[in-house]
Formats: sequence, structure tokens, C-alpha cells
Amino acid sequence: MFEAYSTSHLVVLGVFVAGVVVLLAMGPVVRGRPAERTVAVALAVGNIAFGLAGTLTELVPFEVTGSLPLQVCDFAWIAVAWALLTRHRFALALTYYWGLTLALQAMVQPTLDDAFPDPNFVAFWGKHVLLVWGAVYATLTLRQGPDWRGYRQAVAATFVWVAFVMCLNPLLDSNYGYFNEKPSGTVLDYLGPWPWYVLAEVVIVLVGWALLTLPWAGWPRRRPPATGKRDATLRPAR
Repeated sequence: MFEAYSTSHLVVLGVFVAGVVVLLAMGPVVRGRPAERTVAVALAVGNIAFGLAGTLTELVPFEVTGSLPLQVCDFAWIAVAWALLTRHRFALALTYYWGLTLALQAMVQPTLDDAFPDPNFVAFWGKHVLLVWGAVYATLTLRQGPDWRGYRQAVAATFVWVAFVMCLNPLLDSNYGYFNEKPSGTVLDYLGPWPWYVLAEVVIVLVGWALLTLPWAGWPRRRPPATGKRDATLRPAR
């Protein structure tokens, strides 16, 4: 049985932190050079490999209440691989917010039952470590942070997922997203009972992601109101 902050957990976190330091340090070395693409492809391949492995291991044995790939991290690796390979702005926004917040929180307080060397343990940690490493490289190392449009798109995509899962949970008698019941031993313990902890999560995400957008985009600016009048200097002379 896996135990949080056991030796195996600390070893994984140590490897993860070391990898983050290396990825951040290599920025000036790889940016604008062929190695930039090489590292991006390698991280994308790693995300695809461990993302698929994590999906397959969750399906065996299959339980409709917990095996379906409906948690954010179960499909966030797709956005990360997409961002690494194409640099699409929407994919980069999802990678930044999902990878550097939600996936990171899952590593600090994992909801995992299987201990090392169980395949579920390897797949879980491989998926999460590569996911966050990919997010660090695609956004921080290569300096491709989001703007306020990306913030709005990421929030909208996340709320679509929330609405879908909350509608599906009653039908399956499941708890995907932990929207019906809190997992024990996580930060959610400090956010009150249901439904208050869900509402608190929404506020934390909205505010936290907005703060993470400021270093890249600054404060959002209001557009000047349209006057409906054309400047006389732009009219053709008669």
C-alpha cells in the first residue's frame, strides 16, 4: 500500500525537482537552437507513452466508478504533448495552468493505492512527472506563457470538464474530480464540507490562475469605448 512521503515518494519527488532545475537551467542553452526541438519531442513522446500507460493500468481491473480517464491528469498529457509539438496557444495555456497547478498538486498529495514496484505506481508517477516536466519546458524554459485570452480559454475548458463530470457522477455513482466527496489526507480537508470545498476550489483556481497570468500579460486593460464617429481627418476631400 502506497504511503505519502514514504521513501519511494520522496525519491520520486527528488528526481522530479532535480529534473525541473535542469529544465530551467537549460533555457539559455537550447532556446533558438536545434536542441530546443529535440528536447520538446523527447518530452512529448514521454508524455504520450506514460499517458497511455497510465490509462491502460487504470483499466485493469475495470471499475466504472474509478477506471475511466476522467480526472484532469488523465488527459492533460494530451495538451502537454500537443503544446510541445506544435506550440499552439490554446494547448500552451492548458499546459501552463493544468500542468503547473493541478498536476503538481496531485504529486504533492497523491491519491494512489499501489506502492512501488507495482505497474500502477510506475505509470502514475511517470505520467505526472513527465506531465509537469513538459509544462515547465514548454512554458517556463521556452518563455511561452499565456495571455488573458489563454486564461479565459483554460478556465472555460476546465468548467466544461467540471460540468460534464458533475453530471456524469450521479449516473455512475462515482466521484470523479472528487466533486461529491473529498479524498482524505489532502488540502481539501481545510476547505470545509461539501459543497463549500467545491466552491472554494473554484475561487482558488480563478484567483490563482489569474495571479499566474500577471507575470506574462500584466493587468488586463479595458478597451476604450467606441464613439461611433469617424475621425474627420480620415474622410476623403471633396
